[in-house]
Amino acid sequence: MLERRILTDYDQCRDIWQKLMPRDLIGDLWGVRDCFHRHFQRPLHFIVAEDENGPAGFMPLSWIEEKECFGYFPGETWQGKTWLEQNRLIARDEATLSVLLEGIPRPYHLRYLLPVEPAPQSTHIVDEIGYLFNPPDFDYNFDNYYHRFSHKSEKRLKKELAAFDTRGVEYRLDRMEDFDLMVEMNLGRFGIGSYFYDNRFRESFRSLAHYLADQGWLRLTTVLIEGRPAAVDMGVIYNGIYTLLGGGTSADFPGVAKLINTFHMQRACRERLRQADFLCGDFSWKGIFHLSTRPLYLLSNVPVTSELWRQDTAHNASITFAGLPGGLSFRTGR
Repeated sequence: MLERRILTDYDQCRDIWQKLMPRDLIGDLWGVRDCFHRHFQRPLHFIVAEDENGPAGFMPLSWIEEKECFGYFPGETWQGKTWLEQNRLIARDEATLSVLLEGIPRPYHLRYLLPVEPAPQSTHIVDEIGYLFNPPDFDYNFDNYYHRFSHKSEKRLKKELAAFDTRGVEYRLDRMEDFDLMVEMNLGRFGIGSYFYDNRFRESFRSLAHYLADQGWLRLTTVLIEGRPAAVDMGVIYNGIYTLLGGGTSADFPGVAKLINTFHMQRACRERLRQADFLCGDFSWKGIFHLSTRPLYLLSNVPVTSELWRQDTAHNASITFAGLPGGLSFRTGR
């Protein structure tokens, strides 16, 4: 028989996370999540389902006060929505999931959930679409990637990139001081819509940059054109995956996002990485570049009439898929 434990103590939550969470992806690491938790300080609500054989399920949550609902730990928010992707639900079966959900005393809204096969087919809600570049698909040869383009599109893109070369392009790598330049550029372009407008989010990112640098995983890329900074991106290489976390561009160099993202893809091929993950967000260049797509999912019992649901799922769709640990399925609280 399954029993349920609720953990709210920081040390206990850290220990159970490190015991039960895989370490396949950068977001699986407690050190990454803790960079955000230390600045947002959301109350913890970690649920563990277990029997005589040990833990059978795990759901790490944080209480988001201003939204009056639980989100996936650490409950970091940008414009009222959690940001970290590829969140995991760990449950042996559907009965275990039910026990976990019954341990949530208030509304929950869990975003960016990963699917894991096999699982029975059921109706799920797509939260957002992630965009990926997979170098093995092209035998780690970037020139092969251009085969995804029509001849006209390939010619146009190469012409745009070549135009930058005539102005003198340089790349400056891993200079920590460029973190502040990235923030400045992002704020300059997006103002209150910037990731970094909220001091908590900005300082979480700063803590993350230092944590990743200490591990040797941080990749800061700065593009200089005509000797001037044109774009800065912050990424991480972990377990063969190059994840691009955020960036900023100068309005003085229209189209520079294509240049820096081409650099990231070429780097992924050159270093024979498994994947370059450009995360969610349907920015125009992602469609132009014919990236592979991956849906991430939503589990929520927030009424569909609420403002939170409308903000988070305005562009979402209901689909059928196979996909949670041990064969469990989502059921939304509609």
